[in-house]
Amino acid sequence: MKLLKLINHIKIVPRWIIFLLDLMVAAVAFTVAYTLFNNFNFSGLSARVFATQFLYGMLITGISFWVFRLHAGIIRYTSAVDSIRILSTILFTIIILFTLKLIALALQLPTVLDSKLIIIYALFLFAALITYRTSIKIFFQYTKTSRRVKRNVLVFGAGDLGIAVKRTFDHDLSTNKIIVGYLDDNTSKIGKSIDGVKIYGTTELSKWLKKLTVDELIFATHAVSPEKKSEIIDVCLENDVHVLTLPPIKNIMNGDLTPNQIKKVKIEDLLERSTIKIDNDSILEKIKGKRVLVTGAAGSIGSEIAKQLGKYEPQLIILCDQAESPLHNLQLDLQENFKNQVYHSFIADVKNLDRMRALFETFKPQYVYHAAAYKHVPMMENHPIEGVRTNVIGTYNLANLSVEFDVQKFVFVSTDKAVNPTNIMGATKRIAEIYVQSLNNTLQKNGKDGTKFITTRFGNVLGSNGSVIPRFREQIEKGGPLTVTHPEITRYFMTIPEACQLVIEAGSMGNGGEIFVFDMGKSVKIVDLAVKMIKLSGYIPYQDIDIKFTGLRPGEKLYEELLNDLENTLPTHHQKIMIAKVRENNFDSINQQISILFEVIKTQNNLNIVRQMKAIVPEFKSQNSIYEQLDQEQVIQ
Repeated sequence: MKLLKLINHIKIVPRWIIFLLDLMVAAVAFTVAYTLFNNFNFSGLSARVFATQFLYGMLITGISFWVFRLHAGIIRYTSAVDSIRILSTILFTIIILFTLKLIALALQLPTVLDSKLIIIYALFLFAALITYRTSIKIFFQYTKTSRRVKRNVLVFGAGDLGIAVKRTFDHDLSTNKIIVGYLDDNTSKIGKSIDGVKIYGTTELSKWLKKLTVDELIFATHAVSPEKKSEIIDVCLENDVHVLTLPPIKNIMNGDLTPNQIKKVKIEDLLERSTIKIDNDSILEKIKGKRVLVTGAAGSIGSEIAKQLGKYEPQLIILCDQAESPLHNLQLDLQENFKNQVYHSFIADVKNLDRMRALFETFKPQYVYHAAAYKHVPMMENHPIEGVRTNVIGTYNLANLSVEFDVQKFVFVSTDKAVNPTNIMGATKRIAEIYVQSLNNTLQKNGKDGTKFITTRFGNVLGSNGSVIPRFREQIEKGGPLTVTHPEITRYFMTIPEACQLVIEAGSMGNGGEIFVFDMGKSVKIVDLAVKMIKLSGYIPYQDIDIKFTGLRPGEKLYEELLNDLENTLPTHHQKIMIAKVRENNFDSINQQISILFEVIKTQNNLNIVRQMKAIVPEFKSQNSIYEQLDQEQVIQ
């Protein structure tokens, strides 16, 4: 065992030693070939003739080895490429030997080596070099894991990436991973082998996981559908198998994969859905050459909208936010990714009317994507004044300025929490929805071909700032526990890129006045999300990391709705986007009510502020909140 440990610490052998080893192997191959050529009959052989032929053969072979730098490769990492190099070297040796033989014949000089001997020697040399190099490789692979606890790995994807994963582990002396099989959906591959490793089908995954005692599964393909990937991950988690994945192909430098690039699968991989198809040509036609304003540009939604807009060649993208450092970092990232696109950062607060007017006067935007908002339910429940100032006054300012400066389209990013709101945040977004929609309707009724106001409404986005997934991730890193408000609480989720694609598509197709609702898929139990995240991190739920229920927070719902009870939807040309049919509101009445709300804000009286909000949005019923008393007042009245 001490010898094996010593071998594992051997550094890379100097090149000249490899060169001498190759020559020694060649010497043995020549001797065997010479013996075979003479039918094992040594009685009539001359030692001088053998020595001459031997030295002649070794000289030519040595020259070939040096020309093709056969000694430059690291033997323990021998691969198919090295086999080709060995074959090329031997073919070069044969060519030299036969060329010299032809020259000798032409000059009527005695030839040194017989043609048959050259062929036999070449065959034995190729077999010997391959055998000795492969034997050393296998020996090092054995010694590196001889005393370690091996982890059996199943690789999903029997393609180039799958083979790259196997060879990465073969070449890494520090790893203890053993590839025990490949997994693939391609029926023509099932049952065959790659590098001696069998390929299995996915239909009986549980069976193979148990039979091969698999510890880890690695996704080595990006062609698998999100649904299939989620299904496989669920089976692995049920069987306590860790799931890993590779980075995007563009991140694999020069096609070389390293063990550090193989990461644990994230919960986002389980929740993502099939790629959305959007009408890029139609969007390009409308956005190209236009000046576009994105508010809340430093946030998770705003930054992704700005990123996606870059590929539609607008004349200018104005990035508006009050967060200085995130806005600066965003512009640097966007400028690096879209070198020909013009971006301008504008530090401002949307509720500051004078500052917003200066923006519109300077840049005269033609499209506005309004994503700036306060969004945290518990925070807004405690600070309704700021919720109204940013979410309502901010939207009010931008909407009015858009009409004044002839903006073509105003796309308002709302939330599913605006439907039957039970909290301050949802109610502020619903008031903003009502205002922009009623403003749009009154402009159309007055025959003004002005700004078209479009609202988009969707649920939670994966990985947004302050959302549940980053919080769970932090809690897992600290060793737990994970905190969930209620065992039955559910939420809809979609990825940030998916949500922003739909926002841009809806903004493009909208004619004004619509509230677009996105297909959010199936709602997810938050406790199930917590369990899966713990398992994906390699821990056992309730054992290694606990889950604790803390109770619903003020204003929090058990489940979110995407449509009001009095609403229904109409389909659009995009299967994931629907139009919510909502009741119309009178603009003059709403404008008057909102003006009263703005006056009440000046009093700094939270109770009166929320009371006025409930007057504007009758369906706003507080839950688990101090403002429930206001709902009781309305019942008494």
